[in-house]
Amino acid sequence: MREITIIEAQLDRVLGFFPRIEARINGLFGVNTLILVVGALNISVSDLKLWYVTVPGTVAVPALAMSYVSLFRANFPDVRGGAGSLIFFAEIQKRTETTYLDEFLACSDDDFRKDIIGQIWRNSQIICEKYVNIKKAIISTTVSLIPLFIFLAATASLHLRIPILTK
Repeated sequence: MREITIIEAQLDRVLGFFPRIEARINGLFGVNTLILVVGALNISVSDLKLWYVTVPGTVAVPALAMSYVSLFRANFPDVRGGAGSLIFFAEIQKRTETTYLDEFLACSDDDFRKDIIGQIWRNSQIICEKYVNIKKAIISTTVSLIPLFIFLAATASLHLRIPILTK
């Protein structure tokens, strides 16, 4: 397992998970925003006086807020680590261009292989953190759906927006 092409292929596999997670983050952010817009468009100030509108709304909004917090954490994971790495972006940006160039060119093949393996490990940690947060966001959004539907049904019945009830 010391061949550099095998190690680089493993790094590429690990890095391939990032676009999948980002797509989920963006999709769920859009869903959450749509939920908030639909809720906002269906409520008026006078509706807030009614418990059967306010209670489901106050359950749905914190669940969506928790989802947004988890999406934020998934979007901005902890990127500390990889001390002294010549590959990890958070460590590269700490150097000047000249310093980085000199250190990269002075790096032995064995040290470079170890650095790539360390990068595989560190990116795997970041991906796991992102997945945990996107899972929390999905669960929070899902929890918000039942009170949201109750809220929408209550506001629709108040304003006669249900086609069956109108003439």
